[in-house]
Amino acid sequence: MRVDEQRTADAYRRGLWVRETLADALRDAAHSTPDRTLLVDGDIRLTCHSLHEQATALTHALMERMPAGSVVSFMLPNWHEAAVVYLGATLAGMVVNPILPSLRDRELRFILSDADTRAVFVPSSFGTYDYAAMLDRVTAEMASPPEVVVVRGDAGRHTPYPALFGASGPTMLPVVDPDTVRMILYTSGTTGRPKGVLHSHNSIHALIRQIGEHWRVDGGDTFLVPSPIAHIGGSIYAFECPLLLGSTAVLMERWDPVKAVGLMLAERATHMAGATPFLTGLLAAAKDAGTRLPDLKVFICGGASVPPTLIHDAAEYFDKAAVSRVYGSTEVPVTTVGALDDVAHAADSDGRPGIADIKLVEGEIRARGPQMLVGYLHSEDEVAAFDDEGYFRTGDLGRWADDEYLVVTGRAKDIIIRNGENISPKEVEDLLIAHPGVAEIAVVGVPDERTGERACAVVVPTDHRPPELGDFRDLLVGAGLAKFKIPEQIVIWDALPKNDAGKVLKHRIRATLTGD
Repeated sequence: MRVDEQRTADAYRRGLWVRETLADALRDAAHSTPDRTLLVDGDIRLTCHSLHEQATALTHALMERMPAGSVVSFMLPNWHEAAVVYLGATLAGMVVNPILPSLRDRELRFILSDADTRAVFVPSSFGTYDYAAMLDRVTAEMASPPEVVVVRGDAGRHTPYPALFGASGPTMLPVVDPDTVRMILYTSGTTGRPKGVLHSHNSIHALIRQIGEHWRVDGGDTFLVPSPIAHIGGSIYAFECPLLLGSTAVLMERWDPVKAVGLMLAERATHMAGATPFLTGLLAAAKDAGTRLPDLKVFICGGASVPPTLIHDAAEYFDKAAVSRVYGSTEVPVTTVGALDDVAHAADSDGRPGIADIKLVEGEIRARGPQMLVGYLHSEDEVAAFDDEGYFRTGDLGRWADDEYLVVTGRAKDIIIRNGENISPKEVEDLLIAHPGVAEIAVVGVPDERTGERACAVVVPTDHRPPELGDFRDLLVGAGLAKFKIPEQIVIWDALPKNDAGKVLKHRIRATLTGD
């Protein structure tokens, strides 16, 4: 963990870091407001009492199986069981590792091995995909596989989720240190190898305090949560805000804008946050339904390219709500808090800094603050990630507007953001170069109105038949890669632009493809 004693002391002095943890908040809520609803998942409504009861029972089972400090992963849709796992591991003094359900064998095997996961919770199946079978394949290739717990459905040879709730367990739970690591989230890196981002109880607490202060969250408010709970955003709205800010989270396992409008009306949802496609879909569905969502107070939009016109249109239509762009990352979540009182800056900038300090160095955005990561799982990933003053090098480019609003102008790092999901082009390129029809390849992101960006593969072909999209899809799926990383477009060129050192100039490729 990276420790700066002066900034630590300052975070405690400001009350952004505290001595209590989410485990304490759950116990207090179960005692003081046992009947308050924390989480809604279809017909299931978890109160403070019921979540505490289920999480504590799971805690006992986890502590029987592994020591405090162990990593507990879950690869679940937005289901209420994920909250039980999240809180159960927290009560046990363990480290939670949310994993996107859209990932497949290759990525999952890496994460479970890299984090040394001791238990992983998965659905038997979700949609048309068989997760239990994937875990059969993945764990068979691991030297030290985790226990696989199957939630909802046939567990096969794995542990069924209900079986964990029969243990009596220890009477005393561990005292949790708020400055220890409580979460590992993996993010795509420019090297192609995912990096484990470490957050402490207090880095997340500071983040929640900031949200409560800047996003008009009052006790009794309700968040609609369609964003994946394996992302930093979805996880905090679903698991943290209900206990630390007194809100309720309404989960959606799949994004459906028509159903979202119905849920927001039925549950009187006041808040929602998500990438561009969520706001685009919600606005269109609300217009079709003839409702302006009268209870909506705030919509926060980020995670991909956000057109200014979308913010203006949504703010005008949802006339009782503030709609704003924001900027952040897994490493420094909610770096800016938007501009909720100023529609022009909410649309044309990414907002003001909140509790983070931001500086621009040769156009690169660098940030630090009490909500930032406490390090990477592997120290070698930190070598180029921080400057001498402890600022995180985001790899994004920006400028200031009117001296106080940050405008993100592009990315220096090679990452594609599609539907709010990060894609490492190098990871995809390293696999596609094996196609016999590919001599050279560059995967770049190009703007897309629906997804923010789409992946375009620019190929210099061999004498073999040039590849088609179906070829790439088969190759990547066969390699166990998540489907959202598959390029949606192929362009055939005679050569890739390069500098004198032979480096491919992706900025020139993007400019040619977009006509800029």
